[in-house]
Amino acid sequence: MVKGRRAIGLMGGTFNPIHYGHLVAAEAARDAFDLDQVIFIPSGQPPHKSEVFVANPEHRYLMTFLAIVSNQRFEIARVEIDRSGPSYTSDTLSYFNSVDSTVAWYFITGADAILDIVTWHDPESIFRHAQLIAASRPGYSLKKIQALERQLGPESIARVHPLEVPALAISSSQIRERLKQGLSIKYLVPEAVEHYIAKNHVYGALKA
Repeated sequence: MVKGRRAIGLMGGTFNPIHYGHLVAAEAARDAFDLDQVIFIPSGQPPHKSEVFVANPEHRYLMTFLAIVSNQRFEIARVEIDRSGPSYTSDTLSYFNSVDSTVAWYFITGADAILDIVTWHDPESIFRHAQLIAASRPGYSLKKIQALERQLGPESIARVHPLEVPALAISSSQIRERLKQGLSIKYLVPEAVEHYIAKNHVYGALKA
């Protein structure tokens, strides 16, 4: 954290659905980097999810809201859901910097996503507008991230901060697969999210 500046985490993701791994990662990042708050940003049209069933944006927004409402340091933003076209991280970070350029912005994402960042839209803008927190499972090889220095350069790679999060063993794809098979997702997602999914048949389309 830059001394004397407010620091805010931006946690982008499909949240399809949001689960305890996301919440633990956000809280761990808030604590480790002394963030004033973490803003969750559900994607509207995720550009890299064309082969995956993605629930309606409003469902994903409401599930995320239900998951974070009890944490006063967590907030939610509709910026990507309300913006037309693909949800590019570079556009989102540019938007938040335009709102308040005095804030030290930290973008929280998975370490695996960081490895693909060179394929994202306008990666140079991403590093220009935020520090990156790369949340990883225990035992994840940081050599994979360090190897990106050849592509990104030393200045960009210095803005990537690894953070080990045990709960990231949980994944949204695992939860969707369990729902497809009719298995319980209890204790993988907050109870309010579990009830919302069941009541609104959010992933009913997965059952063949």
